[in-house]
Amino acid sequence: MNVSDYDYELDESFIAQSPIKNRSESKLMILNKETGEVENTQFYNIKNYLKKGDVLVLNDTKVLPARLMGNKSDTNAKIEILLLKNIDGDVWECLAKPGKRLHIGTEIIFNDKLKGIIKEKLEDGIVKVEFLYQGIFLEIIEEIGLMPLPPYIHQSLKDQDRYQTVYAKYLGSAAAPTAGLHFTKELLNELSDMGVIITYVTLHVGLGTFRPVEVENIKDHHMHSEYYEMKSDTADILNKAKNEGRKIYAVGTTSTRVLETVATKYNKFIACSGNTDIFIYPGYVFKAIDGLITNFHLPKSTLLMLVSALATKEYILNAYEIAKKNNYRFFSFGDAMFIK
Repeated sequence: MNVSDYDYELDESFIAQSPIKNRSESKLMILNKETGEVENTQFYNIKNYLKKGDVLVLNDTKVLPARLMGNKSDTNAKIEILLLKNIDGDVWECLAKPGKRLHIGTEIIFNDKLKGIIKEKLEDGIVKVEFLYQGIFLEIIEEIGLMPLPPYIHQSLKDQDRYQTVYAKYLGSAAAPTAGLHFTKELLNELSDMGVIITYVTLHVGLGTFRPVEVENIKDHHMHSEYYEMKSDTADILNKAKNEGRKIYAVGTTSTRVLETVATKYNKFIACSGNTDIFIYPGYVFKAIDGLITNFHLPKSTLLMLVSALATKEYILNAYEIAKKNNYRFFSFGDAMFIK
């Protein structure tokens, strides 16, 4: 299976540069994963495609303002650090630019309260940084950090909350679980009133989700691990739904990866936490989900491969062509697809 099989052409004009004014007014494509048939509607009509007893699983991670701008203490050279994952105590795995300027022991000054020391250099510009600070680390990050918008978004974000879901709870992501950006509190309440069961898992989005595939054979690609957690009440809801033959729909590829990780590891759902590097691509047999609400993904990305595993590559790429003809907006701030 070659990465080039998951390529498609996309003019830059299709890439959403800013969020739509009202979250739930995004376009929504319904894709039948068995037939490839599509319908076009608005996201607030998702309620017409869900029914009482269906379970909707959302990722309640919260995005850290994880981009830190600093200077090397010896040369004053500018360094950008992106927090990816807390390793242990005050040591974080980070993406550094430019990584070539950094060596073990390099000191980076961010402000008078925060500095970092390079402890280890890994592959692909990833470093381990020990942070030294005065006060509470996450409060300092909230104060000086910038939202880590993807590189294809060139406009600044006026309202930082628009890169958070309305249900974001646990701080720790380096990127938003963007499928959830379409939900409003009002829409979630409507769904709940209908009898749709809404529950949450946590996956702190790190490099694994947005790292490009740089090998030709996708089986040679290794996913970077990301922290996940499933609580006992969610596990109980999911096990009951499975036993009763009710549908489980994931909101986002990140929620999908948690659900499939747990179901694969334990053959059921249990309260657990850990790190997952699950890589889902065509040929994968889904054990947890019946469908998926997701955005439109980058060419050659692991996310495009995941949705292709659920609905076939042919159906997905055909749906993307239909989306372009109907002026859908692509990627993080773009429109949505419900694969069911």
